[in-house]
Amino acid sequence: MGATSLGTRERLLSAAQEELIEGLGHLEMQAVARRAQVSVGLAYHHFGSKAGLIAAVVEDFYERLDEAAFGGAKLSARSWADREKARIGAYVAFHYEHPFAPLVIGPLSRAPEVLDVETAFTTRQLAAGARMVEAAQRDGIVPGDLDPHLTIALMIGGIRQALIGALTADRRPDPARLTGDIWAFMAAALRLTAKSPPAKPKAPRRSRV
Repeated sequence: MGATSLGTRERLLSAAQEELIEGLGHLEMQAVARRAQVSVGLAYHHFGSKAGLIAAVVEDFYERLDEAAFGGAKLSARSWADREKARIGAYVAFHYEHPFAPLVIGPLSRAPEVLDVETAFTTRQLAAGARMVEAAQRDGIVPGDLDPHLTIALMIGGIRQALIGALTADRRPDPARLTGDIWAFMAAALRLTAKSPPAKPKAPRRSRV
């Protein structure tokens, strides 16, 4: 794909995202083409159909999310737990800052046009999450009797619902607090326990005279 063609595709994706936001999940190809300043025929050439364009916009959103919080993320932390909490922080921050996020995890997530994209992203999340839990089990961080696949499925479902509630609330909760609440839920699900402080030496008994 040439540089000009790539630039046109990016303009169409950006225009379509803006149209979806303004239209609360709906768009028309002609409006997208006008906003991108290209012919409607060129829009169909790149994406095939309106459904194809909507799916591509959602897929682009998930690719950027992956770069921010998952496979492409560079998370520096002192420990496994710190890194995973930082991942949750990046996940929350991305959704809070991206204007398209409320639509993607809300109404558009149920749209037939994006079903395949949603399924593929969720499948990748589940597989990567299960590998993360398995690695933590091998390192003795997470108990070995947990089912990695069931545990990560419950966690991803719970986190998504929490985020939907936060993004659609009249007043969004503080992102740092939301991150802390989600991490507390994850830590409990993974049965992580803080290291107990060393026991204080008992004071010697006074002998009775």
